[in-house]
Amino acid sequence: MTGSLSIFLPDGDSPNTDSLNTLAATITSTASANLDVSVVVPTFREVENLTTLTEQLFAALHERSLTGELIVVDDNSCDGTIELCQRLAETYPIRLVVRTEERGLATAVIRGFSEASGTYVVVMDADLSHPPTAVPTLLETLQTNQADFVIGSRYVKGGTIDESWSIFRRINSRVAGFLATGLTSAKDPMAGFFAIRRSQLGDVTRLNPCGYKIGLETIVRCECKSVAEVPIHFEDRQFGESKLNLKEQWLYVRHLLRLYAFRYPEACRFMTFGAVGLSGMIVDLVTFSSLTPSLGLSAARAAAIWVAMTWNFELNRRVTFKTSAKSSIAAAYVRFCTACLTGAALSWGTFVGLTSLSESFRNQPVATAVVGTFAAAIVNYVLCRSWVFVTGKPQQLEAAPVAVTPDILTLDKEERPAQPPTRIAA
Repeated sequence: MTGSLSIFLPDGDSPNTDSLNTLAATITSTASANLDVSVVVPTFREVENLTTLTEQLFAALHERSLTGELIVVDDNSCDGTIELCQRLAETYPIRLVVRTEERGLATAVIRGFSEASGTYVVVMDADLSHPPTAVPTLLETLQTNQADFVIGSRYVKGGTIDESWSIFRRINSRVAGFLATGLTSAKDPMAGFFAIRRSQLGDVTRLNPCGYKIGLETIVRCECKSVAEVPIHFEDRQFGESKLNLKEQWLYVRHLLRLYAFRYPEACRFMTFGAVGLSGMIVDLVTFSSLTPSLGLSAARAAAIWVAMTWNFELNRRVTFKTSAKSSIAAAYVRFCTACLTGAALSWGTFVGLTSLSESFRNQPVATAVVGTFAAAIVNYVLCRSWVFVTGKPQQLEAAPVAVTPDILTLDKEERPAQPPTRIAA
């Protein structure tokens, strides 16, 4: 069985090893028109693991009479991945996409989603930490309509982790999962081994990850209502190096904030509004303390209130209500000051009213003041949301859209007999 390699190069270039390893590319093997599954594997310098992964994956699929394709999305590793995929493509249905202008596991997976043609899509790491033999089990759960999203899980009953994992990695994984509790009830939401119906993905351009936790991103933005977990043994990598570092952990925190803002937009906006208010209190006290010696108590208090009010206005305009339509800043500032005065009047009125009605409130003046402040905060928020700032959609801390690089290199294969199309009984 032979194949033909076609390289499209800029004028004046010639096909050589260097140019082959630096061009965006697609290596394609002819496969069945109606595939059961597309397996997406993002890679960066994982050439040592690809042969074993490919052999085990297709052996597992063939054993269960499943048709499939392997989509390798490589971030221009320059480690022989292209040449290896070219050789593997003579035996297995493989497609390779090499990205030269973009990096990152999550965006690589999204690119794989856009290339997938199977009824189901499976995502797994290339380092063999996820067992390829478990792919049919994940698919069976989807095929029997038990869930919208299936995770190869380390933390459900029967799931295990390689003994070489340090206590730090175990704690890090557990804490990261706990932080996502408000987004999903899954026990292993950090898992990078998962399966989903391609139809459930919908428009993949709505996926907007920050970092590498594409599974959690997919659960939230694709609105997967039912999540199932299949136990697996998580094996530590044998070759290559882990990509986890402090930068990725910080990106995960940012990603969580973005997903919470997407899932609970109004609650997150109100919390941001509250945080701005607290920062304004600090500005108020610092300004008051600084100006009192030179201006005296009354003038310093008035100046501090004005500075804090202006601070809050600017932060709310730029952060809390960032998606507000452009309008007169001066007019918005006047409305904001009016809203603040309304809230202040309500806070004062609540305090006076409660303390005049009940001795219990009179005996707890600080607590009573807190009640008035909370009532004022709600009124301030409602006025800012509906009157002060002309808002559009709730802020969701979005990043730039995922770019798709063109495919420049293609490998066309001769037709080969497709695997038997028999599916697992649903």
